Amino acid sequence: MEESLTQVRTGVRTRTWWVPVGWYLASRVVVFATLAAVARMSRRPLESLFTTWDSRWYLDIAQHGYATHIPHLGPHLTTLTRQTDLGFFPLLPALIRFVHLVSGLGYSASGIAVSFLTGLSASLALWIMVKDRLGSEAASRSVALLVFSPAAVVLSLVYSEGLTITLGALCLWALGRRQWRLAGVLAAMASLADPVSASIIIVCVVAAYRASRHHRDYQAWTAALIAPSGLVLFFSYLWVHAHTPFAWFDAQRAGWQSGPFGTGVFYSMFRFLSSGFTDVNSAVKSLSTLVVVVIGIEWWRRRRDIPADWTTQAMAVVAFGALSPIVSLSPRLVLRGFSLFAGAGEIIPRRYFERVVLASALVMVLLTMLSTTLAWTP
Repeated sequence: MEESLTQVRTGVRTRTWWVPVGWYLASRVVVFATLAAVARMSRRPLESLFTTWDSRWYLDIAQHGYATHIPHLGPHLTTLTRQTDLGFFPLLPALIRFVHLVSGLGYSASGIAVSFLTGLSASLALWIMVKDRLGSEAASRSVALLVFSPAAVVLSLVYSEGLTITLGALCLWALGRRQWRLAGVLAAMASLADPVSASIIIVCVVAAYRASRHHRDYQAWTAALIAPSGLVLFFSYLWVHAHTPFAWFDAQRAGWQSGPFGTGVFYSMFRFLSSGFTDVNSAVKSLSTLVVVVIGIEWWRRRRDIPADWTTQAMAVVAFGALSPIVSLSPRLVLRGFSLFAGAGEIIPRRYFERVVLASALVMVLLTMLSTTLAWTP
């Protein structure tokens, strides 16, 4: 009898683990089929659709390393020529280079493989994070919302979102279990993947404050002290390599983040109201902002049902988008605020869940198609 019960429990656990994997694989089939159809109609190599936009910067860093300076703006040059790989974080290129050296695959193939695997690990990490607090059903809903979210095509491009979500979600899981050193190490690694990932440092600081104040657990500050070490290491490297620790900030201002801080959301709204859907980027950012506001209102009403760490992570990512002169609350930024999907999985009524996932998947297909043109910038 005991042996039979053990086998049943093992079978249930195995089937449960396959739920987030199944959601992820189903979403990738949709994305791959969409990109394959676009490649066939446009007569473009399928590989080029997986290595477009920011992918080329990550692949360039993996192959050649970082530039040493920002190009000067000459009298006949546009601001586009001032873009440089110094505006990107190092963890994804380092992982691509490692896979290339170990497997012998080309850089593009290595990047695509890394993106696929980190997308899978992101789904599992989010599922673990939510399951530990709210149970398997809420965890599965959260993963479905994430992998079918409007910007989820980037989980298949050579982008850093898979790493960002994997390390960030595992960090929140570790914080929930009071494994402070592990949380700090995961936060430090996450901060090497993407600038928005650095928001996890704020989560570690807030968690340490709450733990020390309410539970007299002063060891929690270990996580807060370790968490910034990834950023310190990267900026120290830039100081030696590019002769200034602010090379990333300078590169962003020169090539992407030009304009007054805090204006991105208002500019997107203005463009959407004045141009409608003819400006796809502004329309998508504005509608994404409205969705975040709706989720935020319901989140506030149900805040006692949602862990404080998740609220901190979501608020930190939203603040990053709100402060940016260009990013705004884009679907890609929302994807990096993975706690929003964890909370939404709990907030959305079960009777509406399938409809929400279906609607989101349809938008994902549309944006996946638009990402192959200049209409939408992922």
